[in-house]
Amino acid sequence: MGVRCSKLSLCWWSHSNHSVPHYSDLENGGKDEGESQPSFTEFKLDELRAAASGFSSENIVSEHGEKAPNIVYRGKLNDGHWIAIKRFHRSAWPDSRQFLEEARTVGQLRSEKMANLIGCCCEGDERLLVAEFMPNETLSKHLFHWENQPLKWAMRLRVALCLAQALEHCSNKGRSLYHDLNAYRVLFDQDGNPRLSCFGLMKNSRDGKSYSTNLAFTPPEYMRTGRISPESVIYSFGTLLLDLLSGKHIPPSHALDLIRGKNFSMLIDSNLEGHFSNDDGTELVRLASRCLQYEARERPNARSLVAALTPLQKETEVPSHVLMGISHGNASPKDSLSLTPLGEACSRLDLTAIHEILEDIGYKDDEGIANELSFQVWTNQIQETLNCKKHGDTAFRAKDFATAIKSYTQFIDDGTMVSPTVFARRCLSYLMSNMLQEALADAMQAQVVSPEWPTAFYLQAAALFSLGMDNDAHETLKDGTSLEAKWKKN
Repeated sequence: MGVRCSKLSLCWWSHSNHSVPHYSDLENGGKDEGESQPSFTEFKLDELRAAASGFSSENIVSEHGEKAPNIVYRGKLNDGHWIAIKRFHRSAWPDSRQFLEEARTVGQLRSEKMANLIGCCCEGDERLLVAEFMPNETLSKHLFHWENQPLKWAMRLRVALCLAQALEHCSNKGRSLYHDLNAYRVLFDQDGNPRLSCFGLMKNSRDGKSYSTNLAFTPPEYMRTGRISPESVIYSFGTLLLDLLSGKHIPPSHALDLIRGKNFSMLIDSNLEGHFSNDDGTELVRLASRCLQYEARERPNARSLVAALTPLQKETEVPSHVLMGISHGNASPKDSLSLTPLGEACSRLDLTAIHEILEDIGYKDDEGIANELSFQVWTNQIQETLNCKKHGDTAFRAKDFATAIKSYTQFIDDGTMVSPTVFARRCLSYLMSNMLQEALADAMQAQVVSPEWPTAFYLQAAALFSLGMDNDAHETLKDGTSLEAKWKKN
């Protein structure tokens, strides 16, 4: 029981009042076009820095890590929403007005087929984009580096259609250019549904290249002119179809040689053998071939892609998370738990409620330890130690958490007495002061002093939630609930 984390990654909470729209708020199906869309937010740099743990390397989610010129971080806002933050190189967008105009334009392209841009930040020479966070990795991970099962044929067809629909949506909204479309740009939301990253709708810099991938995968016209066109995006879509067909990142020239030689079997992923019809495979190969035509004008448009891929869809009634073999994001692990008021407060990180509950409980759970201390010979040192605790309690009650931390620390450092409640109170004081690692350490120390004390586990969960370690937090909540049930039986 207790904390199950091998390392502690810091994910500070910001004090933002901004509310990040859930992707379900952005769905257009069946809604009137006039319905209001969530507003585009201009975030403060301090908010985003806090949300991403000071832009810690442990929060990096972009494929090339710290080596990339523009880095993507995951972050968690004060309202509990996860976000993806793209931080541009300092010289990427020198004109702040141009950056803001571009970001606002992209922010208007809301779709359930995309990981939508919900805000940006432009302070000094800092340029950042803020998008919905997709928790289930990239197409690259599921296609090229899978662990439990290869991506099923039906899911590959679904990915292709969703991407085509996203590109058609952007084209219809007057934004037909997408930069460097590849398997890293395809993300999966909490339900396992594929989404096209909004980040590709803006170049990595004002004057930067539209493609950063291997030149073997870039459209021929881009190689000649250095410019991207809507047809170039279709070419890149064709390379993605090859990825989906083969389960490998095959250069288009090699794939086209196989297609011309009718060596389809060498192109298809061996893991798919027996799981799709030859007609469907042939149709997808033909579509990829059309997208990869040397002459840009001979390639289909996004609408044609949607029309071609729609009749190929399989197992349409099966949810994406089932096809992918991942847990369903809507079901929270704590939903099946019957939590006490303290457990509930810790699960939702209601620090005010936690404070009130700890005040009401007082030192009742220290009674066994206090009885041991009553037989000690009282000295001036012990009296001074008790005075430190008393001062800490007074400050804790008054919500003067800085003083509470100082007084409780003096009590603990003296070492004469041991109190799990003091650790619990200092833990909350640390949480109130955004000292998250220290809070977790105190909650764990409270467990060391009193191994079966539910409060220690609940506070660990609160600290873990604050650190962005939700899975470990849910498991610790379960442990606390289990111990609480045993306490009630006894």
